[in-house]
Amino acid sequence: MTARGWFLFSLMGVVWGVPYLMIKVAVDELSPSMVVFARCALGAALLLPFALRQGGFARTVRTHWKPMLAFAVIEIVGPWWTLTDAERHLSSSTAGLLIAGVPIVALLLARFFGAAERVGARRITGLALGLAGVTVLTLPHLTGGDALSMAEVLVTVVGYATAPLIAARYLKDVPTLQLITPCLTLAAVVYAPAAFLTRPATMPSGEVLVSLAGLGVVCTAIAFVAFLELIKEVGPTRAGVITYVNPAVAVAAGALFLDEKLTLGIGVAFTLILAGSVLATAATPKRDVRRVRVPWSTRQTSRADGRVESP
Repeated sequence: MTARGWFLFSLMGVVWGVPYLMIKVAVDELSPSMVVFARCALGAALLLPFALRQGGFARTVRTHWKPMLAFAVIEIVGPWWTLTDAERHLSSSTAGLLIAGVPIVALLLARFFGAAERVGARRITGLALGLAGVTVLTLPHLTGGDALSMAEVLVTVVGYATAPLIAARYLKDVPTLQLITPCLTLAAVVYAPAAFLTRPATMPSGEVLVSLAGLGVVCTAIAFVAFLELIKEVGPTRAGVITYVNPAVAVAAGALFLDEKLTLGIGVAFTLILAGSVLATAATPKRDVRRVRVPWSTRQTSRADGRVESP
């Protein structure tokens, strides 16, 4: 990857490594619909002025509304609710582990979108190492959960794997801000009625309000701009490898800010995740195509009458 690609990849690893914790905090006092609505509404409000300043916003929406609608539903409207609802019963580590399957699902789905990439031994090894690292990292923290919650996270995985493929094939020429802003606005409108009906009777705690602000500003507005740029830079399947880094970031944040204990297992997991990310996102080596000299005895010669014959 390029230096810009690695920067975006690192940024995404951080800003999408913390939503699981924030969602877990928010759903203790708010409904999933309220959390998704607040996240989308805040993100859309922040990005809308910048999207409008680019010009041609309405024309872009009219021209690309079908793939934009598909992207919004598959990336945001469906997966954000299922993930948020699942975290009412699952630990954030469990959700992070399951979400780590996104790159594998994306590779399997890529051929249906005409975006299939050659997957050599190096990338397969990287994907396997990354998944092993996430497993080592999260298994000690797995708690609770039921079949429905697991299914909800798997729905999220399929959505997260599919939406970048749609963006890469049908929306690659759409400016990033003019793509994500209407998608977030649509999601906010969809969840507004349910959010109103399930609004809390009292003001949420400061901890919940901070979590909502973080979800809307950092994990939505900033993160989506960076993610769509990352897709354009490195492709949808490599961009999805950030889901290997996210659980590692969550554990690191807990150690730095909550004095959680760092163990040997966590160190091993970080090593596997880092190695897996490097291998899985590495560019496919170009084939060395060399000109082959054909012996004179096997060349064809052209006669004056236009017929071709071998010497």
